[in-house]
Amino acid sequence: MKKIYSVLISLAAVAALSVSCDKSMLKPSSPSAFEPGDVYANYDLAEGAIYGIYQTFTLDLSYRNRVICWYGFNTDIEWYNTYDPKSDKGRITNYDTDKASSELSKDGGPFSLMYRGVERCNLAIEGLEQYGNLEADANMRYLWGEALTLRAMLYYDLTKIWGDVPARFSSVDSESLYKEKECRDTIYVHILKDLDKAIEVLPYPGKTAATSRTDRINKVFAEGLYARIALAASGSALRPDDGMVGTGDLGRVRTTDCPELQKSVLYPKALKHLEDAINNGGCSLDPSFAAYWNRQNTINNINFDGETLFVLPFADGRGRWNTTFAVRVENGTLFGANNRGGSVGPVPTLWWKYDENDVRRDITCVNWKHANDKESVDGFKIAGIATWYFGKFRLENTPGYVGDTDDGVKPAVMRYADILLMASEISNELGNLNSAKEYFLPVRKRAFAGHEDQAEDYVNAIASKDEMFNAIVDERAFEFCGEFLRKADLIRWGMLKSKMDEAKNDMRKLRNLEEPYNYMTGNVYWRVEDNAVTIYGFKKGEKAVPAGDWEDEKEYITKVASTNSQVGLYDERIDGLYVNNPEEYMFWPIFKTLIDGSQGKLKNDYHYAE
Repeated sequence: MKKIYSVLISLAAVAALSVSCDKSMLKPSSPSAFEPGDVYANYDLAEGAIYGIYQTFTLDLSYRNRVICWYGFNTDIEWYNTYDPKSDKGRITNYDTDKASSELSKDGGPFSLMYRGVERCNLAIEGLEQYGNLEADANMRYLWGEALTLRAMLYYDLTKIWGDVPARFSSVDSESLYKEKECRDTIYVHILKDLDKAIEVLPYPGKTAATSRTDRINKVFAEGLYARIALAASGSALRPDDGMVGTGDLGRVRTTDCPELQKSVLYPKALKHLEDAINNGGCSLDPSFAAYWNRQNTINNINFDGETLFVLPFADGRGRWNTTFAVRVENGTLFGANNRGGSVGPVPTLWWKYDENDVRRDITCVNWKHANDKESVDGFKIAGIATWYFGKFRLENTPGYVGDTDDGVKPAVMRYADILLMASEISNELGNLNSAKEYFLPVRKRAFAGHEDQAEDYVNAIASKDEMFNAIVDERAFEFCGEFLRKADLIRWGMLKSKMDEAKNDMRKLRNLEEPYNYMTGNVYWRVEDNAVTIYGFKKGEKAVPAGDWEDEKEYITKVASTNSQVGLYDERIDGLYVNNPEEYMFWPIFKTLIDGSQGKLKNDYHYAE
């Protein structure tokens, strides 16, 4: 055990070399020789061990280029922009993930690296509890709360991605090196209790040097994480029958039978945390949705800004968020970069779901790209009706980016808008419609900047719990598209397949210009204005050929060539939103390399059983 410990502490002590936290704070000289008492009785060394937890997010095959790049789509609002059902990447996105996936199983992939993070959390928690003088030292208590929260986040993501997984809440020794899966309820109960403890000791954002940075944990994020986990734990998901975890059970979509995880137990606790965050946390929405996303595209967005609660702590040259999800860049148009961004985008019909006065529509849904070929104009090109991009993410707004695969952008794990909408949802479920409206309204009003009366009229007209719930389902789509919260939302609501089926039907209606899309001709016209593309032909009243200098695209919406050319919204492309029932394939399998190396302890359930 001592050998395992010293190796992990050595790794932790150099971890800050890969993360955005201040490297000058780490000063150990021979970390591999340290004993636990040496590390966790010394604030600088203990903080270095915490940085070691953060470092696991930045590693190759971890969050940096696997978890954030491949989990969270396809849904009813987001899909993979390259239809290729036989490729490894295509199968990951369309609910046909291969147990031997080359993208996800190499060297244990994200599963192993996330457990490396869990192990570092376990070591830090144990060390601080034994040596950190927590009762007297507020700084050590902060580190302890930070480790508890990071472990809860890692376990939430593990259960979100794989369902039932091994539960490790103490550091590894020779007796516990190999573990079976456990019912995820055991994990939920534990991490929710951990978060209760962490919330007690963590400062609010901006109240200390550490919590003034969004790449460190603060109380409001922990409170929001508690609510996020409570919603998942009490909601629907694919579950083996009780006592059947790890037996190959097919499972069924259901809620838990665990008495500690019922809505009646968790929702009042979660709402209390959210109300504290709202009333005392010092948070606020940026008045401008556009300004917020312009700021988020920078590589140094680590100062608490009122809205961002926690970001993935990538260094300035680490992480592949914008290079994966930003508006597409092709043919060396910007930075000398070829084929950056645009791997995933909004489903083609989402633009039409927004109200025309909702400022989020044209920021979230972009139907053009940067290009430099014979069809482009001034470095821009229309993208095709089946291919939309997230306009929230812009490489051209990322100072310092020079075309590499890593961009340094630190994606937000949670925003204050989520605190408000979770509080609205939970208040509504607890029967307080007025409070649900109160928490909902600020998000809606910001989205309707300049038309705030319209937002107020919309909220005031909501007259029942069911109407409020449906409004929340829609609002979370409009607010968080491209942030990949939707899949987990649909799962816990029991709506994953039904909403994706709606999206398929909507795409066919769009292609055929059936109601509600029957006011369009199918032709569009475009030109470059204000360093972007303006498209004419999508809005009501845009039937006639526009006056002036426009590029024309005839039958832009309706044209469908042969399947092999992948032009337009052809049936195979639409049906490829999922190829297996997403309710039965909502989780990734534990990959074959991990199963083979588990000494017989790990087994897959659902449709992945060996």
